[in-house]
Amino acid sequence: MMNVKTMIAAATLVAAPVAAQTAAEGQQPVIGKQQVEWKGDLLTPEILWSMGRIGHFEISPDGKNAVYAVTYFSVQQNASHTVLYRMDMATKRTGLLTETAANESDAVFLPGGQKIAYLSDASGSPQVWEMNADGSNRRQLSDEEGGVSGFLFSPDAKKVLLVKDVPNHTSIQANDADLPEASGMVINDLMYKHWDHYNTSSPHPFIADFDGTKISGAKDVLDGEPYESPMKPFGGIEQFAWSPDSKILAYTCRKKTGRDYAISTDSDIFLYEWETGKTVNLCKPAGFKAADADPTVSLERQAVNKTAGDYNVGYDQNPQFSPDGRYVAWLSMERDGYESDRARLCVYRLEDGRKTYVTESFESSVNDFCWATSDKSDKIFFTGVWHARTQIYSTNLNGDVRQLTDDVCDYAISSLTPDGKSIVATRHSISSADEVFLVTPGKKKTKIEQVTFENKDFFDKLALGEVKERWVKTVDGKQELCWVIYPPHFDANKKYPTLLYCEGGPQSPVSQFWSYRWNFQIMAANGYIIVAPNRRGLPGFGMEWLEAISGDYSGLCMQDYLSAIDDICKEPYVDKERLGCVGASFGGYSVYWLAGHHNGRFKCFIAHDGIYNTQQQYVETEEMWFPNWDMGAAPWHKDAEGHMQKVFETSPHLSVDKWDTPILCIHGQKDFRIEYTQAESAFNAARLRGIPAQLLLFPDENHWVLKPQNGVLWQRTFFRWLDRWLKK
Repeated sequence: MMNVKTMIAAATLVAAPVAAQTAAEGQQPVIGKQQVEWKGDLLTPEILWSMGRIGHFEISPDGKNAVYAVTYFSVQQNASHTVLYRMDMATKRTGLLTETAANESDAVFLPGGQKIAYLSDASGSPQVWEMNADGSNRRQLSDEEGGVSGFLFSPDAKKVLLVKDVPNHTSIQANDADLPEASGMVINDLMYKHWDHYNTSSPHPFIADFDGTKISGAKDVLDGEPYESPMKPFGGIEQFAWSPDSKILAYTCRKKTGRDYAISTDSDIFLYEWETGKTVNLCKPAGFKAADADPTVSLERQAVNKTAGDYNVGYDQNPQFSPDGRYVAWLSMERDGYESDRARLCVYRLEDGRKTYVTESFESSVNDFCWATSDKSDKIFFTGVWHARTQIYSTNLNGDVRQLTDDVCDYAISSLTPDGKSIVATRHSISSADEVFLVTPGKKKTKIEQVTFENKDFFDKLALGEVKERWVKTVDGKQELCWVIYPPHFDANKKYPTLLYCEGGPQSPVSQFWSYRWNFQIMAANGYIIVAPNRRGLPGFGMEWLEAISGDYSGLCMQDYLSAIDDICKEPYVDKERLGCVGASFGGYSVYWLAGHHNGRFKCFIAHDGIYNTQQQYVETEEMWFPNWDMGAAPWHKDAEGHMQKVFETSPHLSVDKWDTPILCIHGQKDFRIEYTQAESAFNAARLRGIPAQLLLFPDENHWVLKPQNGVLWQRTFFRWLDRWLKK
């Protein structure tokens, strides 16, 4: 078997950016499409970071052209650059529209299709710009202080929604005016931090006028309200929609602050009539108030939720008006405080307020959706995961769901083609990065056409590992789907070190995902077999399977992991003496827990951003609804015998006395979801016990690793650790 040093040397490359425009003397070159000098066929961190990452793709109203974004990264410059391309839809030929080092993104065609609106930071802050469809005659349309993070033109193009940050001091009070350099923060309530930042501002939607030449007169839809819309940390322009007549804006908002925000996922869909300023909540009547309950006990919260009737008390987000303007559809979760509840597709009839949930026969969540173009407004396309694949489905208003695709991949819906006949979607798999496809449903067969080939040059040269589906029997007699990824040039007569991959979430699927960090193909390229189980607690296998993890982190889901690794060890090509276990977030918790309960199976562990001490995690995290639901109750709630919830009594840190295996702990110090002290504690405990351990801290990263050089360092450290213990 080729050793790891030989494998890395065989795939050494030199990456050089192709400049969109020659850089001025003394300045860094403009980051563009990367070219690679190949000396092998194996995937490396440098190749991963050389790939372009496709963003929003939109087709012109006449169907002849498209515009889309691609982000390129430079490891040398430790930076990225987002550019715009134009595509001729007939020939699929592309041309670069970006001319400078400015980041350009979020491009859309304005009515008529002759002009493109887009975001650019050419003026020093992100603003809305406009250019002709061929890239000529560029000019700035908005000039908003602090810039804008998103925009959405009304159908008649006379109004435009702008997303801007406004000051918010509901949790962190403003410092005295005569202390401008003071860095201290006086904190009065929860939600003073979120994900990776301190909450001193909130995004608000503004409605501005557009006269064809400039954007002006922006008015804050939430003027004087201390709320956020779109919702942090991941909400974007998809949380807004204009009515077809351009008179009403639908928006998503959780109108809560501080402690109330921290313990609740209850967001709503609002309709705002810009001419009158009138706002209507589609999810609840005026004055609605849920019954009081102790927010630190999830069973009581569930009882409250059951009394809410037809009122929406969970996550409600991402509204879309039907083409005829008679309906508003959105994603709706039933239960408050449960962020991984099944996302249903709710259709609201504006005429009488009737709500219909049209995906009830689909026992998994709706990821994204769009209305079919029809005078009847009677069909919706959506995506959802089932058996570890995200496919495209359709439903009518009666809830008759039909599956349209059946590929070994994941789809995400972007929009419809202008004629309404095809769905514009991105698609990726364990063996391919995002590309754009046109999906055309037929009566008997769905036609699928690839239209972008951003990374074709890379994948044409790469040798990738085979991906196989494997069903494993669990300890209670159920069936668990696992993906098994084999090294390139696999030889069944050899024995390979093997990795158990532990998923995060804790309720996110191990589907056909492509990652630029947790990438199965780069693990395989380094000579490892990977088994990736869809253990208890993951969607796509029914609600019973999904919800088995809540309150029971150390139960059957951990046994599912052991069943998966034990099953693959039956194969003669798996070296049972060289097994590793890796994972992030809840996967990191899984690694820390398994480190004390693996009975000698594994020879090394890697935990990224994992929970080491569940009792401490409860009071460290910021979105308190998550531990309230997932952990069952706060640690101070004990039963009649004086016991805490099982999650706390089986915390990984309580089994450190059983740790006996080398472990690498990785964490970002800007991770407010799971504080970096968890990794420091695990590392310190391991070293104090004399166990070989390593700690990789990123002072400038959050729950992910986003900077190019940090990303490469992560990969190199990851494989150096594995190779040290599994390739002796």
